[in-house]
Amino acid sequence: MRKTILFVILPQYADWEAAYITSAITMLGQGQYDIKTVSLSKDYVLSMGGFRVMPDYDMKSAPDNYEALILIGGMTWRDEDAQQVKTLVEDCKKKGRILGGICDASAFLGTIGILNDVNHTSNDLNDLKQWAGCHYEGETKYIAKQAVRDGNVITANGTAPLEFAKEILFALNVANERKIMEWYNFHKLGFYTAPMPKM
Repeated sequence: MRKTILFVILPQYADWEAAYITSAITMLGQGQYDIKTVSLSKDYVLSMGGFRVMPDYDMKSAPDNYEALILIGGMTWRDEDAQQVKTLVEDCKKKGRILGGICDASAFLGTIGILNDVNHTSNDLNDLKQWAGCHYEGETKYIAKQAVRDGNVITANGTAPLEFAKEILFALNVANERKIMEWYNFHKLGFYTAPMPKM
Protein backbone atom coordinates (compact mmCIF):
# COMPACT_ATOMS: atom_id res chain seq x y z
CA MET A 1 0.00 0.00 0.00
CA ARG A 2 1.33 3.41 -0.98
CA LYS A 3 2.11 5.84 1.85
CA THR A 4 1.04 9.48 1.71
CA ILE A 5 3.42 12.36 2.37
CA LEU A 6 1.80 15.74 2.92
CA PHE A 7 3.60 18.93 1.93
CA VAL A 8 2.29 22.18 3.40
CA ILE A 9 2.74 25.01 0.91
CA LEU A 10 1.68 28.57 1.70
CA PRO A 11 1.61 31.53 -0.72
CA GLN A 12 5.13 32.44 -1.87
CA TYR A 13 6.50 29.07 -0.82
CA ALA A 14 10.12 28.17 -1.72
CA ASP A 15 9.50 25.79 -4.62
CA TRP A 16 13.10 24.51 -4.80
CA GLU A 17 12.92 23.28 -1.21
CA ALA A 18 9.97 21.06 -2.09
CA ALA A 19 11.37 19.98 -5.46
CA TYR A 20 14.52 18.33 -4.08
CA ILE A 21 12.53 16.27 -1.58
CA THR A 22 9.65 15.22 -3.82
CA SER A 23 11.86 14.30 -6.77
CA ALA A 24 14.15 12.22 -4.55
CA ILE A 25 11.22 10.42 -2.94
CA THR A 26 9.74 9.68 -6.35
CA MET A 27 13.03 8.51 -7.87
CA LEU A 28 14.34 6.48 -4.93
CA GLY A 29 11.05 5.37 -3.40
CA GLN A 30 10.06 3.11 -6.30
CA GLY A 31 6.36 3.88 -6.13
CA GLN A 32 6.03 3.54 -2.35
CA TYR A 33 4.74 7.07 -1.81
CA ASP A 34 2.01 9.46 -2.91
CA ILE A 35 3.01 13.12 -2.80
CA LYS A 36 0.13 15.40 -1.78
CA THR A 37 -0.04 19.13 -1.09
CA VAL A 38 -1.96 20.97 1.61
CA SER A 39 -2.60 24.69 1.86
CA LEU A 40 -4.89 27.15 3.62
CA SER A 41 -7.52 26.77 0.89
CA LYS A 42 -8.01 24.81 -2.30
CA ASP A 43 -7.28 27.88 -4.42
CA TYR A 44 -4.03 27.82 -6.38
CA VAL A 45 -0.86 28.70 -4.48
CA LEU A 46 1.77 30.83 -6.22
CA SER A 47 5.37 29.93 -5.36
CA MET A 48 8.29 32.33 -5.08
CA GLY A 49 9.42 31.10 -8.49
CA GLY A 50 6.05 31.63 -10.13
CA PHE A 51 4.67 28.07 -10.15
CA ARG A 52 0.91 27.85 -9.66
CA VAL A 53 -0.08 24.75 -7.71
CA MET A 54 -3.62 23.57 -7.00
CA PRO A 55 -3.39 21.95 -3.55
CA ASP A 56 -4.85 18.50 -3.06
CA TYR A 57 -6.28 19.49 0.32
CA ASP A 58 -7.05 22.45 2.51
CA MET A 59 -6.63 22.34 6.28
CA LYS A 60 -10.12 20.93 6.85
CA SER A 61 -9.88 18.15 4.26
CA ALA A 62 -6.31 16.94 4.94
CA PRO A 63 -6.33 13.17 5.52
CA ASP A 64 -5.67 11.57 8.91
CA ASN A 65 -3.61 8.75 7.44
CA TYR A 66 -0.18 9.93 6.28
CA GLU A 67 3.44 9.02 6.82
CA ALA A 68 5.00 12.48 7.07
CA LEU A 69 4.09 16.16 7.21
CA ILE A 70 6.64 18.50 5.61
CA LEU A 71 6.38 22.27 5.98
CA ILE A 72 8.05 24.07 3.09
CA GLY A 73 9.60 27.46 3.77
CA GLY A 74 8.56 30.71 2.16
CA MET A 75 7.57 34.31 2.69
CA THR A 76 4.24 34.01 4.55
CA TRP A 77 4.82 31.79 7.58
CA ARG A 78 4.78 34.91 9.76
CA ASP A 79 1.33 35.95 8.56
CA GLU A 80 -1.52 35.37 10.99
CA ASP A 81 -3.21 33.01 8.51
CA ALA A 82 -0.34 30.54 8.91
CA GLN A 83 -1.61 29.73 12.41
CA GLN A 84 -4.28 27.61 10.69
CA VAL A 85 -1.55 24.98 10.19
CA LYS A 86 -1.06 24.58 13.95
CA THR A 87 -3.72 21.89 14.51
CA LEU A 88 -2.36 19.71 11.70
CA VAL A 89 1.20 20.00 13.04
CA GLU A 90 0.18 19.23 16.61
CA ASP A 91 -1.75 16.17 15.43
CA CYS A 92 1.31 14.96 13.50
CA LYS A 93 3.58 15.36 16.52
CA LYS A 94 1.06 13.69 18.86
CA LYS A 95 0.82 10.67 16.55
CA GLY A 96 4.61 10.36 16.33
CA ARG A 97 4.75 10.78 12.59
CA ILE A 98 7.61 12.37 10.69
CA LEU A 99 7.45 16.16 10.90
CA GLY A 100 9.74 18.49 8.98
CA GLY A 101 10.13 22.25 8.66
CA ILE A 102 12.68 24.30 6.73
CA CYS A 103 13.57 28.01 6.76
CA ASP A 104 10.74 30.10 8.26
CA ALA A 105 8.61 26.95 8.52
CA SER A 106 11.13 25.62 11.05
CA ALA A 107 10.78 28.80 13.09
CA PHE A 108 7.00 28.48 12.82
CA LEU A 109 7.36 25.15 14.65
CA GLY A 110 9.01 27.09 17.46
CA THR A 111 6.05 29.49 17.69
CA ILE A 112 3.72 26.60 18.52
CA GLY A 113 5.97 24.88 21.06
CA ILE A 114 7.06 21.95 18.90
CA LEU A 115 10.80 22.60 19.30
CA ASN A 116 10.95 22.79 23.08
CA ASP A 117 11.91 19.15 23.67
CA VAL A 118 13.86 18.17 20.53
CA ASN A 119 17.23 19.09 19.06
CA HIS A 120 16.61 21.49 16.21
CA THR A 121 17.90 24.28 14.03
CA SER A 122 16.46 27.24 12.12
CA ASN A 123 17.64 30.32 10.26
CA ASP A 124 18.85 32.16 13.35
CA LEU A 125 18.46 31.52 17.07
CA ASN A 126 17.88 35.15 18.02
CA ASP A 127 15.21 35.55 15.35
CA LEU A 128 13.55 32.33 16.49
CA LYS A 129 13.51 33.49 20.10
CA GLN A 130 12.13 36.91 19.19
CA TRP A 131 9.41 35.59 16.89
CA ALA A 132 8.30 32.64 19.04
CA GLY A 133 8.50 34.55 22.33
CA CYS A 134 7.19 32.70 25.37
CA HIS A 135 6.15 29.69 23.26
CA TYR A 136 9.81 28.80 22.69
CA GLU A 137 11.79 27.25 25.55
CA GLY A 138 14.20 25.16 23.51
CA GLU A 139 17.26 27.38 23.31
CA THR A 140 19.51 24.75 24.91
CA LYS A 141 18.48 22.27 22.21
CA TYR A 142 19.26 24.63 19.32
CA ILE A 143 22.13 23.35 17.13
CA ALA A 144 23.84 25.67 14.65
CA LYS A 145 23.81 23.19 11.76
CA GLN A 146 22.16 23.28 8.37
CA ALA A 147 19.81 20.40 9.19
CA VAL A 148 19.02 18.51 12.38
CA ARG A 149 17.00 15.33 12.84
CA ASP A 150 15.90 14.32 16.32
CA GLY A 151 13.67 11.27 16.21
CA ASN A 152 10.84 12.10 13.85
CA VAL A 153 11.35 15.88 13.89
CA ILE A 154 13.53 17.38 11.16
CA THR A 155 14.47 21.04 10.89
CA ALA A 156 16.72 23.00 8.55
CA ASN A 157 17.71 26.54 7.75
CA GLY A 158 17.00 28.18 4.43
CA THR A 159 20.45 27.40 2.99
CA ALA A 160 19.96 23.65 3.34
CA PRO A 161 17.34 22.20 0.97
CA LEU A 162 19.59 19.24 0.14
CA GLU A 163 20.52 18.53 3.75
CA PHE A 164 16.85 18.77 4.70
CA ALA A 165 15.90 16.40 1.90
CA LYS A 166 18.61 13.93 2.92
CA GLU A 167 17.39 13.79 6.52
CA ILE A 168 13.81 13.27 5.36
CA LEU A 169 14.89 10.45 3.04
CA PHE A 170 16.66 8.75 5.94
CA ALA A 171 13.70 9.26 8.30
CA LEU A 172 11.33 7.76 5.73
CA ASN A 173 13.77 4.95 4.93
CA VAL A 174 13.07 5.65 1.27
CA ALA A 175 16.14 3.68 0.14
CA ASN A 176 19.30 2.23 1.62
CA GLU A 177 22.02 4.51 2.93
CA ARG A 178 24.25 4.06 -0.11
CA LYS A 179 21.56 5.19 -2.55
CA ILE A 180 20.56 8.17 -0.43
CA MET A 181 24.16 9.31 -0.10
CA GLU A 182 24.76 8.84 -3.83
CA TRP A 183 21.76 11.07 -4.52
CA TYR A 184 22.91 13.66 -2.00
CA ASN A 185 26.55 13.73 -3.15
CA PHE A 186 25.56 13.97 -6.80
CA HIS A 187 23.33 17.00 -6.24
CA LYS A 188 25.57 18.65 -3.64
CA LEU A 189 28.97 18.16 -5.22
CA GLY A 190 28.30 17.62 -8.91
CA PHE A 191 28.85 14.78 -11.33
CA TYR A 192 32.64 15.02 -11.53
CA THR A 193 33.49 15.46 -7.86
CA ALA A 194 30.87 13.46 -5.97
CA PRO A 195 32.51 10.61 -4.05
CA MET A 196 30.50 7.45 -4.47
CA PRO A 197 30.17 5.34 -1.32
CA LYS A 198 32.11 2.08 -1.47
CA MET A 199 30.06 -1.01 -2.23
